[in-house]
Amino acid sequence: MTDCASQSPILVDIVVADGFVLTEFTAIVELLRTANRVTAKEAFRWRWLSKRGGVVGCRAGITIDTHPFDNKHTAQYVFVLGNSDPDAPDLSMRKTIKAYQWAGARVILLSEAASRYISETGEQLMSHTTHWENRALLNERGTPGMGSNALAADDGQITTSAGMGATYDLVLGILGDHLSAAAVATVTDIFLHETIRTSSTLQPFGGKELSRSGNRTLDQCIELMQANLEEPLRISELAGYLNISERSLERQFRKHFGTSPNAYYRELRLNQANTLLLKTSMSVRDVGLACGFSNGFSTLFGRHFGVTPTALRRARGPAG
Repeated sequence: MTDCASQSPILVDIVVADGFVLTEFTAIVELLRTANRVTAKEAFRWRWLSKRGGVVGCRAGITIDTHPFDNKHTAQYVFVLGNSDPDAPDLSMRKTIKAYQWAGARVILLSEAASRYISETGEQLMSHTTHWENRALLNERGTPGMGSNALAADDGQITTSAGMGATYDLVLGILGDHLSAAAVATVTDIFLHETIRTSSTLQPFGGKELSRSGNRTLDQCIELMQANLEEPLRISELAGYLNISERSLERQFRKHFGTSPNAYYRELRLNQANTLLLKTSMSVRDVGLACGFSNGFSTLFGRHFGVTPTALRRARGPAG
């Protein structure tokens, strides 16, 4: 921890593009603002930037007035936000990233900004991560390597992150480098953020052991389901792996989730199909096969979501 009492404010640049993720923006700004309130001083100062400056809007319809890039590069931290479109031209900013790095800034790329950086480097390294939804697009396009499934990863030069809710953990971690433990705990309590997750914490669908029900058997069952979306296991097979009867598994799902194991499993696969339709250019047929639907995919999808896969793909627009 660095004592900020007699120091200048820590400078933070927040770089956005049209369609930026509001969750990520508010996580950064509100945590820094609250840190200043808790410490009763301007411990942090920030500004938001874009390539051309001016009004930039997020997907939620909120707009902010940004400064254009300049050559000052005085910020100690630079956050580049995702914007739901990994192919957005404004996310291609390796020259700007390099300029900040040369100036000694810590550069943090969130979600789509991270996946754009990974695609432009040409390889998914274990020292790089992005949101698990973006991993599907990288894999579909044949970007070599496996990449990390952690919330954040640092390759010694740049930090890539899943973004979204993990942005809170990243910013709280930065606060811990500059404020007292008591101040950080107070900020954490204000946001009702019970635990600051470490960067190595795994994302869902990244091997993380989640507690969905408080029931270890059910949690193990769900982990098996998530690991076998493309080639679904029969319920009898799931019960066999768990060493319980099908009737017992059915009863426990009804008690905790109000649905059957089959229905829960089918919804997991449909939700994955929804992600692939929105995030990749895979054909509708290939999406269905990738999620374990050898036939009847469009009918099941339309019945569940109220829109056909083709209509959803058509309505998503260029930003995904």
